[in-house]
This record gives sequence, structure tokens and C-alpha cells, in this order.
Amino acid sequence: MATMEESFPRGGTKKTHKPAKAFQQSVEQDNLFDISTEEESTKRKKSQKGPAKTKKLKVEKRESSKSVKEKFEILSIESLCEGMRILGCVKEVNDLELVISLPNGLQGFVQVTEICDAYTKKLNEQVAQEEPLKDLASLPELFSPGMLVRCVVSSLGITEKGKKSVKLSLNPKNVNKVLSAEALKPGMLLTGTVSSLEDHGYLVDIGVGGARAFLPLQKAQDCIRQKNKGAKLKVGQYLNCIIEEVKGNGGVVSLSIGHLEVSAAIATEEQNWTLNNLLPGLVVKAQVQKVTPLGLTLNFLSFFTGLVDFMHLDPKKAGTYFSNQAVRACVLCVHPRTRAVRLSLRPIFLQSGRPLTRLSCQHLGAVMDDVPVQDFFSKAGATFRLKDGSLAYARLSHLSDSKKAFNPEAFKPGNTHKCRIINYSQMDELALLSLRTSIIEAHYFRYHDIKPGALVKGTVLTIKPYGMLVKVGEQIRGLVPPMHLADILMKNPEKKYHIGDEVTCRVLLCDPEAKKLMMTLKKTLVESKLPAITCYADAKPGLQTHGFILRVKDYGCIVKFYNDVQGLVPKHELSAEYVPDPERVFYTGQVVKVSVLNCEPSKERMLLSFKLLSDPKKEHAEHSQKKRKAVNVGQLVDVKVLEKTKDGLEVAVLPHNIPAFLPTSHLSDHVANGPLLHHWLQAGDTLHRVLCLSQSERHVLLCRKPSLVSTVEGGQDPRSFSEIHPGMLLIGFVKSIKDYGVFVQFPSGLSGLAPKAIMSDKFVTSTSDHFVEGQTVVAKVTNVDEEKQRMLLSLRLSDCTLGDLATTSLLLLSQCLEERQGVRSLMSNRDSVLIQTLAEMTPGMFLDLEVQEVLEDGSVVFSEGPVPGLVLRASKYHRAGQEVESGQKMKVVILNVDLLKLEVHVSLCQDLVNRKAKKLKKGSEHQAIVQHLEESFAIASLVETGHLAAFSLTSHLNDTFRFDSEKLQVGQGVSLTLKTTEPGVTGLLLAVEGPAAKRTMRQTRKDSETVDEDDEGDSSMAVGSLKKHTLSIGDLVTGTVKSIKPTHVVVTLENGIIGCIHASHILDDVPVGTSPTAKLKVGKTVTARVIGGRDMKTFKFLPISHPRFIRTIPELSIRPSELEKDGHTALNTHSVSPLEKIKQYQAGQIVTCFLKKYNVIKKWLEVEIAPDIRGRIPMLLISLSFKVLKHPDKKFQIGQALKATVVGPDSSKAFLCLSLIGPHKLEKGEVAMGRVVKVTPKKGLTVSFPFGRIGRVSIFHVSDSYSEAPLDEFTPQKIVRCYVLSAEGDVLTLSLRSSRTNPETKSKVPDPEINSIQDIQEGQLLRGYVRSVQPHGVLFGLGPSVVGLAQYPHVSQFSPSEKALYDRYLPEGKLLTAKVLSVNHQKNLAELSFLPRDTGELDVFPASLGLPLLKQGERQIEAEERDHKGEEKEDKKTQKRKAKRNQKGQEEAQLPSKKKKEPQKPQAGKQGKRRLESAREQEGANKKQKKAAPAEEDDSGVEVYYREGEEEIEEMSVLPKEKQTRPADMPRLQLSSRFVWDVGLESLTPVFPRRGESSDSEEDEKPQQAMQKKKSKKERELEKQKAEKELSRIEEALMDPGRQPESADDFDRLVLSSPNSSILWLQYMAFHLQATEIEKARAVAERALKTISFREEQEKLNVWVALLNLENMYGSQESLTRVFERAVQYNDPLKVFLQLADIYAKSEKFQEASELYTRMLKRFRQEKAVWIKYGAFLLRRGQAGASHRAMQRALECLPKKEHVDVISKFAQLEFQLGDVERAKAIFENTLSTYPKRTDVWSVYIDMTIKHGSQKEVRDIFERVIHLSLAPKRMKFFFKRYLDYEKQHGTEKDVQAVKAKALDYVEAKSSVLEE
Repeated sequence: MATMEESFPRGGTKKTHKPAKAFQQSVEQDNLFDISTEEESTKRKKSQKGPAKTKKLKVEKRESSKSVKEKFEILSIESLCEGMRILGCVKEVNDLELVISLPNGLQGFVQVTEICDAYTKKLNEQVAQEEPLKDLASLPELFSPGMLVRCVVSSLGITEKGKKSVKLSLNPKNVNKVLSAEALKPGMLLTGTVSSLEDHGYLVDIGVGGARAFLPLQKAQDCIRQKNKGAKLKVGQYLNCIIEEVKGNGGVVSLSIGHLEVSAAIATEEQNWTLNNLLPGLVVKAQVQKVTPLGLTLNFLSFFTGLVDFMHLDPKKAGTYFSNQAVRACVLCVHPRTRAVRLSLRPIFLQSGRPLTRLSCQHLGAVMDDVPVQDFFSKAGATFRLKDGSLAYARLSHLSDSKKAFNPEAFKPGNTHKCRIINYSQMDELALLSLRTSIIEAHYFRYHDIKPGALVKGTVLTIKPYGMLVKVGEQIRGLVPPMHLADILMKNPEKKYHIGDEVTCRVLLCDPEAKKLMMTLKKTLVESKLPAITCYADAKPGLQTHGFILRVKDYGCIVKFYNDVQGLVPKHELSAEYVPDPERVFYTGQVVKVSVLNCEPSKERMLLSFKLLSDPKKEHAEHSQKKRKAVNVGQLVDVKVLEKTKDGLEVAVLPHNIPAFLPTSHLSDHVANGPLLHHWLQAGDTLHRVLCLSQSERHVLLCRKPSLVSTVEGGQDPRSFSEIHPGMLLIGFVKSIKDYGVFVQFPSGLSGLAPKAIMSDKFVTSTSDHFVEGQTVVAKVTNVDEEKQRMLLSLRLSDCTLGDLATTSLLLLSQCLEERQGVRSLMSNRDSVLIQTLAEMTPGMFLDLEVQEVLEDGSVVFSEGPVPGLVLRASKYHRAGQEVESGQKMKVVILNVDLLKLEVHVSLCQDLVNRKAKKLKKGSEHQAIVQHLEESFAIASLVETGHLAAFSLTSHLNDTFRFDSEKLQVGQGVSLTLKTTEPGVTGLLLAVEGPAAKRTMRQTRKDSETVDEDDEGDSSMAVGSLKKHTLSIGDLVTGTVKSIKPTHVVVTLENGIIGCIHASHILDDVPVGTSPTAKLKVGKTVTARVIGGRDMKTFKFLPISHPRFIRTIPELSIRPSELEKDGHTALNTHSVSPLEKIKQYQAGQIVTCFLKKYNVIKKWLEVEIAPDIRGRIPMLLISLSFKVLKHPDKKFQIGQALKATVVGPDSSKAFLCLSLIGPHKLEKGEVAMGRVVKVTPKKGLTVSFPFGRIGRVSIFHVSDSYSEAPLDEFTPQKIVRCYVLSAEGDVLTLSLRSSRTNPETKSKVPDPEINSIQDIQEGQLLRGYVRSVQPHGVLFGLGPSVVGLAQYPHVSQFSPSEKALYDRYLPEGKLLTAKVLSVNHQKNLAELSFLPRDTGELDVFPASLGLPLLKQGERQIEAEERDHKGEEKEDKKTQKRKAKRNQKGQEEAQLPSKKKKEPQKPQAGKQGKRRLESAREQEGANKKQKKAAPAEEDDSGVEVYYREGEEEIEEMSVLPKEKQTRPADMPRLQLSSRFVWDVGLESLTPVFPRRGESSDSEEDEKPQQAMQKKKSKKERELEKQKAEKELSRIEEALMDPGRQPESADDFDRLVLSSPNSSILWLQYMAFHLQATEIEKARAVAERALKTISFREEQEKLNVWVALLNLENMYGSQESLTRVFERAVQYNDPLKVFLQLADIYAKSEKFQEASELYTRMLKRFRQEKAVWIKYGAFLLRRGQAGASHRAMQRALECLPKKEHVDVISKFAQLEFQLGDVERAKAIFENTLSTYPKRTDVWSVYIDMTIKHGSQKEVRDIFERVIHLSLAPKRMKFFFKRYLDYEKQHGTEKDVQAVKAKALDYVEAKSSVLEE
């Protein structure tokens, strides 16, 4: 009734709840300003009777504070509205929708049809075709988590569960709807989606009417390369675009999506943004207008203001903002109606188009205790501060279990709570918390927590044809398929299982990604004690377990276990007897006990048997015999070769001679050595340590690859997919090669695919070029799909590096040569002399041979000598240009022996034949020349000595492919590092090749080191190089420009001669930044002067006297000054080497140079100063800007002229070293760029500079603001901008502080530099890092060389007993704030304090440790102890005791006075122990105080109850009388005489301490010392009289009939006199609840149920309902369910169900109520009352649609005669709770069908009178009085009409009704007469 009263008041003014209002205001006021408590303010109001003016002022002030609070309220779902433009971040990508993270912890959904129109059209085409379209990309291909997207709120709905959901749209038509074509301006940053792909670019849908947007191909190339990995953009792809140009008044727009332009885009005033068309995601320049504790207001784009809430301040700058500060901000959202703009200052949003990097929180699901509140927002929620210092946020709905239980007082800043991390908001970089008990206590929080085979408890949700849905956790539902509802198949599961039942299931399958959970309720499986098989690796032969039959086939049964593991029971294993037809004996779903016979995890095969081990001994003997004969996968065996086949070796596995096969490719890790071993192995040879790869009945496959054998031996080979995780490196072999990639198999039999895209770092044209079948490879797992048993692998070298390349290279080489040595030993066992001779020949041996003949190709063949059939040959290169003739004797050296072709390669080179005997050093670097190439290694000779060394051509197993340009050639120069100094049995030194950059071409060019690779192939020059010319230096020539290169122009002169003009010879004065070669166009005629001639072979400039000058390429000049008569100069062609030429340049000289290219590998710019002078600009000398250094290739164009300063000649001698940032002087005060070489934790950085200089940065100079982990952002190779503090000594002292490196910014320095003790003053607050914990205190670093000491009394206010706590909470490098107490200049030491009272920070030890406080006395004592250690211990103890006693005395004196003034607030956890002690000690004092206090004060104070034996003090804050308590507060209850048991405790008021009683109870608790005083005779007399009076008072009271019971005994007497009165029993229960004695209240209820007579059904039902209420409020769900099930057995079930539904509804447990109604509708579907109650419940919840459906279902279930009644009841409900118009429609509908149902008419009239207008009421009466009903009925309606008009109408209206009644009577009588 109460609710009805409020919604439809029966006249009079509406009742106002004043106390609630005051309460609300006080909360907001407290939160914002932390003024005194509410009680104080109300007291003041009472006493204050001053003028009204001050009151008004107060109200205004409060309202303004309130508006500030409201203004900065963070976004909640209520504050969103349709059409709101908002920035979001993609959180999850599903196939049909995107989950978007929105600001302030909100989240929304984008359906697949809301991406763009073109994408939706494609989707429709796909649906129409019923097959996938090739060019339609799925959402996961188009979007990735972390992407920022601009969205529009398309609708706000409520899901079936009653939760609010936000639907968003990304469609540019909706997002950019606010823009018009005319509004588009160049430079605007818009978002769009690709709508189609054209020849020259893409059409982009930007959603602006009348504007076509086009993205040219070249503008998209960068983005395609970087983000799309080279793939073209797809329809629907989301882009951030910059408008490049606008044509035709916005009709045609050209776009760009360049990463740099987009990230630098800023919205400016020129772009004419308004509040109507402002878009989220735009970056604007803004000015801080106002700073408040909750956020900032900003001024941007001149006229607009916006808000920044605290979540979106820059975390690094929070607290440092000031008015008029210039900042950059990003628009987060724009409200379409209020035009309110919210912005973010987080740096991550200030570079448009950049995705968010941090996408999750590692502690998801963690439960945390004592998390302090940071701030509370009345409409949105609260923020908390986590242990690691980060903020977290809990929505309002997650702050309490229900709305009723919510108490804003509990969320004052500083209060602590227990909570759980349930999610992560990417947009705010905040963890989201929940304080709901159900979530904190949930056993399973995510699907990831549930493992197959586990037992879980759940509640039945619904039973559907496809199975039963079970709720396992808050967000977790599982399905029990129909087959798994019981051991046998059930026809009517609803008879066994009811909604809400608790069930225990076993998990069959859990897929967290798909949120799929399958469970079984088969009793045998659930209760099985046998081990569960959850993966194939679990299935060990002989294991017995339970499973269920999945399918029955004629060849046997397929049995399934957990996690989709299944096995086959073959026909012969089904039973001991033969089973002819399995389908007759077994059925699907049958639970069976099986034993495992055999399992192959790699192939996911398992053989099972139903024949359980009847005779274990016999069975075991058979099994072991089989096992002895079998070879297991992964076993290492010895084998004997039986015979050779084309593909490998047929072998026998020893000792049982099991046949097996060993393929050629599996003989070695080296592709070339496999055929070699195959060729030389013979039948009868034995191979040891061979691995069994796979085994079937007929076939055993073996492998002898050393890398695979060692992997298996080391146990590093995963056996099943469950062991494989992305990022693992595995060794396997190439199983097969397809066009799309390579399949790699691992020793255990698992295999994966390496797709073409990630097969190599190089571009893959054909997969077969890169790998061969059987090749050993290292693979990195990138993706695992356990369900499909698939994985994706990467074979890229960058992903699969196994360590240092040089080490791997050497390992591969030594393995290869070792295997070849093994082949030699096989050869030496042969009978043939030739083969034995070849086996003995090794590289480096000298032979004296006779030339047999010189072949056409220039190679030499030598005669066989003593061994017939021996072939020896030297190639043309190895003839070394010597003239040789047949029969000539020569001394040669062996290079290599070809063991397959049986040839010996020799060389005649004199350097090799006349080897120098020189001692070589290990690890020394040598120049060498390649002499011979094999497939996997090369042999080179050292230039200095002529020794032969072998080096590997591959540095990795996967490193097999070389482009032609990368392949080595014989004669090429290489740089080698020696790894051995003596040639071993192989005859070769082992070496490792240096960087490829050190390779040189064949000797003809040996002296020209200056040539670059790309100069060799200038084809345009090569053509004319053959032609002779007659030009000489100084000649004027004319020619046409043939081609233009960045640094030179190729010109064709007459007679087809090719000439060359260098960029430095085009203009006299070259403007910096221009490209001179661009001035010339192809085909242009030029006049030039010859200034030199370049030789094509050596690339040197030759003097005109040189005989080859006529074959040179003329070097020309077209400088105006050169063309003048006699003005020309000739190039210096006589200098010996480039080194001579560059000596003419001095350090510090400024030169103009031309950029040739940016060398990405070497990280330098290569430039040319003149045709014959080159230079290099190291990366660190390019610029002082990080932006430029990040992408130097973007800043500088090839061919561009640059002004550079000469630094000095480069180490390579042939180049000048230049700088673009002035002379490179590392002197004090200079700023330079350096590269981090080493990060020393807790100390600092080591930085290197060009030319080998090294500097160090102290941890105090890393930044102007210290941080917890200052070195985290630095990694080796990172470039840093350094300021040189000192250049003394070898090592520079540097600073990275921006106040040093960018002094012009003049930003605030939070932590000033402290370089000496003089920089410190007493009383100063400074931050620094802990150095160490010493016996006398904590050493604290304040600067690089300044140390302070905090003695222990100044470290903490607590005194920990263990030293370990200091090490744990004060580790080295911990950042703290300290106050300087004193400075000792002599000792160079500062005395510091970390105490909170000094620093204002938290204590170094958290309060949660509960450490004892360090008392004042103890502090002094501790200090004294250190000074006078010789004093006796006894003295110390007495001192301590005294100190403690003093303190107690002080506390006792202080506290009572405090108590009078204000209610005691619950204190923080720190003071818990202290509070308990003081409470005990103070009791005496408190009691006296309380007695003296007047009554009012006693009520409003806070009582502290202290119970003996309990460690806690219960604090009950008692509210003023007029306030209503909430169920969650659970105060003690007092019963009013009119008791109504109801779900809320509104009628039960909190107990107030009665003064008479309190004194008694206090007397008992008095300490005994006080009682020990001896009493006088007079006192004893008085006491006796007092006791007698008290006795007589009690007797009188007991005899009083109107007396209220006051104790349990009173109630016992009452219930004995009236045992059947439920009201007495309920009062008795409430009496116990008052004292929060829940168990006693339960016991009373149970007594009542036993006592009340069985005939008194209603009385018993009352007690049951009370018990249900009790369990609902104070018990658990389980206890409530138990009581409910009993109540149903003993009472009319329908009544109990209806009562429980009411209880649920009133206590706002809507989910439970809904589930209960669903059960009732199945069980009592013929009961009209249930349907009507359900309809009312739905309408009260605002679910009108569900209510309409309920009515339809009711009409289907109920008999016809009930229909009209039900319809009319539903219509009444609609009138009262729903839509009046719909109610009228229902009535009208019913009455049109049943026009004579006067009861329905009567109800309709009543309802319309209540809810309709007078006109509507009169219309209905008019219709009724014209019906042809019985006169008796008509009389009733006329009477009602008349009464209505008398009450609401005029006299005229009353007369009109009377006239109509008269007419009716007359008409009736005339009919009768006729």
C-alpha cells in the first residue's frame, strides 16, 4: 500500500522526507570539503537563531559546491544519450560484433551492420549467395584490440537480464553526419571506411553528404606497408584520414593516411569547428581555465570550454596544472543536446591514429583486502587506490549487493573495502572493481578458471530441448546436453530437475575463448574415483577409467572422455565373447569402464578395451612381452642397415630386429650431408642413437638428426598441444612444402604450418626456393588452436634466433665437418685404393702433379699419378693466370675433396702454395679470399699467411636462402674471425665470417674500397663504356640528358659516348635543402666541360696521360663558372689514394654535400662532396631532435644538398666524417645525442657517443622528476639527449634532465639537483632513493654524491620486531620523501626523517601489518640505547614501564572529553590494536562520563560494546529516530506492539540504550579493583533496602496484564499460555533478532512449528513465512532453499511459492524472483493467481513486453471460462502499473467480444474514474446505458452514472442523467405493452 500511496496520493500535499534530504546533502558536502560530521552541523542549526541572511549564504555555498561536484561527475550510462559522439577503444573483436571500451569504465557494442554501408551490402550479398565472398574481410581482420574509434551512441537498451546496454555505430554516415560538404577544410582529421578499391586508389566513405572522398594509392602505400603488412586495404577497413585538398566546394575530397601526418594532426580555428560538428578524437590546443580537485575546465578553439575529469588528466602531471597553462587535449565526447564537451589530457590520445598499447590488467580476478577509497561520485561510483599506487574504479552498481544495502557513508575517502578486479578499462587505463559479495566469493570468476574433468556446483537456470542450462558463476553458464542429464536417456528431465535446484556436475569441455562450457550430470562420471583423461598424454597403457559411448559402429565403439579426447574399442575388445552386432548390445550415451591399450598423443589415437584385466599377472606378462618387442615414439635405439633404397635405408632395430625405415633427409641436420652418408653407408653398418619418430603396426620411421635427438633427450619436446604456448621455440623438420607455406613436424608427431608470410624475413616468391623436405628447422609458435589441434609457426630468423649468430655458425660448421670426417672413416674401410687415397686427402695438403691438359674453359686437369681413376683439377680462377702446358710439373695445394664425385679440387695460387709459417691468434680478425664454395660452407685463404680456413655460409638452421646479390663468389674478399689456430684432422682452420659489409669484390677491384654496391650497376653508363673517345680535359661538349640519378646526371654526347655530371658540378652556389640534379630534365640539351675521366673497372679518375683514358667515362661540369673561358679546373687525378684527397679537409670546416642514401643497417647518411670524395654522417650527428632520428629517411630526400661540418676522417679512411649539428665537441655545457649501452639497475646508465667516447648518467640525473622505477624506460641502443656536466677524465658525467637539455622550456623541476651538501637546507622536503639499511639507520641518497641518514626512530612511527621487514619495505632504490632535520658539513652528512608528520606522506610500513606503535618514551629510549649501550637492562625496563604508564594516564584523561563532543568515527586499521587497549583501559572513565551526560547526548553518541573473550569492538552507530534503517545495516531490533512481519525492517526501530539498564550493565563490567574498597555499615544498609525495593518493583511489573515482555523467560511464559498464536512466536523471534541472535531466532521458529497444532494451517504458514524472511535477510541461499523445500512439503505449495516470490520481489532479488516464477508457471500453470501475480511482477519491473507475453501464455494454459477474468485483471494491472492506453485497448477488445459482461464494464468504469478524464468516463457511461441488458443491471449502471455526476458534474449534468433514465423506463414499458 505504501508504494501505491506515493504513486497516486489521495489528495493533500506530498509527504517530504526531510531527514533523507539533509543526509544526502551532508554526504556530498563531506566528500567534497571534508567539513565536520553531519551531527555537528545539525546541532549548530538548532542553536543558531541569527538573521536569515547567513542561512541563505550557506545554502548558496552548498549548492555551488554541489554543482562543482555534479559538473565533474564522470560519465555513467544514464548520462549517455542517443546521438552522442564518443571516442572508444576496441576491446574485443568477435565475428558479429565489436566490444568497445568507452571512457569512465563504460562499454558498448558495435554490431557488424554498423561498420559502414559498403560492408553491410557485402554481408547481404554473402547471405544471398550462401557462400563466403573472397573479398569480404571478417571483423577480426579489419579491427584489432587497442584501436581507437569514433562512435555514435545509436541506442540505449535493456537486456533480458535487466542490464543496461549501449549500442554504438561506427558508420561514418552517423559519426560525421554533423559535417556538411561545405564545412570540409584541408588538414581536418576525419575517420572513414574503405568503400571500394579503384585503379589508382580507394574510395573512402567519410559519411558526409555530397562529398566523394578519394585516397590515392601512393598516399596509402606507407600505411599498407607498415600496418597492413603489404596487403591491400579491404572494404570496411577503418581509417584515420587527413583531408589533403578540397575541390568543388567540398564535392571532391583528396585524403592521406600517412602515419606522421595523422599523428601530428591538430584541429585549428581555421578549420571552423563548432560545437555542433566537433568530433571525438580531435586533438586541440587548449588553455587551463580552472583547476578543481575533481578535474579541470579547459578553454579550446578560442570560444569553447570543456571538462577534463580526474581519470583523464596526464598521470605524470596530475597535481601540477595551473590556470592559463597551455596544454594539448583530445576530445573524448560531445553531448548533442547540452553541447557539453569532455576532453582527455592522457598522452596516449594526443597522437591520433595510434592504438592503445596496454590492453589488460595482469591481476584480473584478484581479490584484494583493505583497498582505500580515493573519491566517491554519487551518480557514478567510487575510485580506489590499489597497492601499486594505480587508481581503480567501481561503478555504483558494484559498490553494494543491492540498492537497499548501499550506504554512501561507507565510501568516504580513506575508508577501506574488500574488492575484486573484474575488468580493465582501456580508455582510462584503470582496473574496474566490484565490492559485491557474490562476485568476491565466486569460486569461478572466468571461464579460464574451469578445467575439464573438474567437479563444479551450479544452479539450474532452464531446461530446453537442447539441454539444461546451469549457472556456475556470476557470468558463467554451462550446458548439460540431453544425453548427459543422467546415466540413461531421460524423457522428462523437468520432473527430476527444477529451476533453482543445485546440482554438482563434471566439466566435459571448457573453451574460454568461445565462452563454451559443457558438463555432465551422469552419476557414474560425477562420482567416479578413477583418474580422468583430459588429454591424450594422460592415457597411459593399462590405465582404467570411466567414459561414455559417443558412437556405436559395426567395427566397434567410440568412447569419449573429457576435453574432446576419444578412443576406439575395436570389435574384438568389446567383450570376452564375440559380439556380432555391437549396435544391439551398446547404446550411445552409455557410461562404460575401459582400460587403455595403446595411445599415440601425436596422432590423437587411442585404443581401448572393455575387457578389464581379469588375470592381472597373465595380462602383465603378455603386455611386457609386447612392449619389449615394440619401439616407442621418442625412444633412442641402435639400428643395423639392411639395404639401401632410392629414398633411404631399410634398417633393423636392435636387439629384436624390428624392421624400420631411415629416410636420407633424416641422416643429418645438413641437407648436403644426407646424400653423402646415404652413399657411403653399407648393409651391415650399425648406427647408434637413432630416434623413433613414429610407429604403426607395419611401419617404424626413424631419424638420426643430432638436433632432434638432443631435443628429445633433454625433454624439451612437447608431447601434446596443451604444453605448447605461443612464443615457444621448437626444433623440427620440414614435413611437406605447399604454395601457401611449409608444414613442420616435431619429434613427438605434432605438426604446424608456417605460412608464406612468416616463413622468412626475405620476400618469398616460391616456398620451394627457401626450404627442402626433411630439412631441420627451428620454429617459433605464434598461434595455437587446441580445439582443432593446429598451430601456426614462424620460421623467420628474426623470430627464431637461438643465441649469438657467431656461436651458432661455428656449431653448424663443426657439426658438418665432423659428419664429413665420419664419411671419411667409412671410406677408409673400403677395399678400393682410390677410395682409401681420397679418404686420406685433406684440404691444405701439398701435391706435386703433372699437367694433363688445359680445357677450353681455362681449367687445368692433372694426370692421375700412382692411383688409377683419381681426378684432380684446378679451375680457371685457381690457375691464377699462369701459362701452363701439358706435361709441366707443378706444386699444388688441395682445396677440397668431393666425396660424391670423387674429384679433388686444387689450386696453383702462389700465396697458397708458398704458405707462410706464422703464429695465429684465436679470435683474431683476418682478411681472406674465398677459394672454394660448398653448399653449407666455404673455404677461404688468409691474405697474410695463405692458411686455409673454413667458415659456415649459414648462421642458423633456417638460414638457407640467398638472393643472387648476397651469394658469395670465388675470389671475393671476406673478413674472418679465427676460432681455432691449428688445422685439425679436417686440415682446415675454423672461422666465422664478419659482417657482410666487410666483403669486397674480386681482386681486380681490391684497391678501390670507395665503391658502393649500387654504383656498379649503373646500366646507363655501362653501355657507352666500351666506346673509345678522343676527348681531353678542358674540352667543351654538348649532349642530351639521358637519366637523372640523385647525385649525378648521365648525359649522352655525340657518337654515343656516355658522360657523367656530379651534383656538385651543376650550380656554383647550391641552396641548402634543394636537389641540383632536379634542375635538369631528361632530354634537355646541355653544354658541359670535361673535367676528368673515370675508369669503369677501378672507378678511379685517370690522368689524361694514362693509356686507358680513352676508355673512361668523361666526368663533366655545367657550372656557369666552369663554362667561362679559362675558368675550368681539372679533377685531381694524380693522388695515390682517397685518403690523400680527404686530407685537404680540416675538422670544423663547413662543406656542401649531397645525400646519396640512408644506410639502415649502419645507421648513417652516405653523402658525396665531390665526384671522388665521399662522406658519412653518423646517426647521432644528424640531429638533436628525436623525431628526426626516428625516421631520418623522411626528413632528408636523396640528392638533397646539406651543409655539414667536418668532424674528421672516418675509421674506414676513405670517407670524411661529417656532422649536421655543428662541431662534435663533448665539453662541459654541450648538449649531444648518445646511445644507451648499458643500464645498471639502481645506479644509472652508460651512454656511448660517436668516436668511442663514453659517459655515465646517475639515477638522479635521469629526469627532473624522480620515479619508482626511473630506469624502466631505458633499454640498450635507445637514443638519449645528454647534457655534459663534466668532461674531466676518460668518462664524461652526463645529465638527461630536460631542465638541462631543453633549458628554454623552463618547466617546473619537481626534484632539484643536489650536487653537494651545500645545496641542502634544514627543514627542506626532498625526494631520493634508499641506498641501504645499516645497523644505525637507513642510508638515503639525495644526489649523485650526497647521502643522508635517517636513524630508526625517524624512519617509522611503528617498531617492527624483524629486521627483514626493513629489507622488504625499504629495498635499495625505493623512492621516498624525507625531511632534512640537520646538516653536518664536516661529515658531509644530512640527518633525515621519513615520519608521516614530517613528510606528509604515508608511513614506510603499511598499517595493514598491524605493527606496534613506537611510543614517545620508546623513541627517546631507543635513541638513548644507541648512545649509552653500557646501561643495565633493568633500568631500561623501568623506564619503559613509566613511559607507558604516563601515556595511559594521558589517554584516559583526554578521551572522555573527546567523546562528549562528537560521535567516535571508525578509525583506520592502523589504530586497531591501540583502540582496543585504550577501550579496555578507559572503561572506568567512560562509564562515569556517560552517567553524567544528559539524555539527548546519550542517544546521539556512539556506544562501544565490549564483549569478554572477543578480539573486536563492535561499533553500532545509532541513527536519529526519524531515519529509516536499511536491511544491510542490520541494527539490533526492538519490537513495536503492533507487529507486522515483513521483509523490510521499517517497522522495527533500532533499540536505544535505556538509561536504567545501561548503569546496571556498566556496574557488571567495572574493573574489580574498584569493587575492593571496604564499605561502611550505613552503605550496606542502604544497599539492602535498595535491593528489596527493586524486587517488589519487578513482582508488580510481572503481574501487570498490559505489560510488554522484556526477556526470553517472559516470552516462554507467554507462548506456554497461547501456543497456537503465531503473532507471539513472531514477536519472540523478533526479540532475538533485536540482539542479532540469528540462531536463537531460528530455534524459536523451529519450536513454533513443532508446537502449533496441525489444524492451525494459517498460523503455521505465518511462521514458515517468517522463517523464509529470516533466511532471506540473514541466511545464505542454501539455507533459504532448504527452508523453502520443507515449507512446500508441510503447507499448500502454491501459497509458499507465492509468499517466497513476494519476499524476493520486496528485497529486490529480481533474478531469483524471476526464476521462481518460471518454476511456478510450469508447476501451477492452471492457477490463475500465479499468472496475475507474475504479470504484476513484470510490470513493476517495467517489463511491459514480457507482461503482454505472459498474458498470452496464460490464455493458452487456462480454461476458457477464466479468460475474461484474467484479461480484466491484466488490464487493471496495466492501469495501475503500466500503460493506461494499453489497458483501455484490452478492455475495449474484451468488451467488443463479451459486451454483456457487466462485471467487466464495472471494473472498466472504476479504472477510468481513477485514471482517466471526465470526458472518457462519461463516454463509457453513455455506451453502457445504451446496451440491451436486464433492467436490474441497467438500474445499477444508471445509479452509478447519477452518483458520478453528483460528485463531479453540475446540476445540469445530474438532470440530464435523470432524463435519460426516464427515457429508458418509458421505452421499456412501451415495448412490454406492445
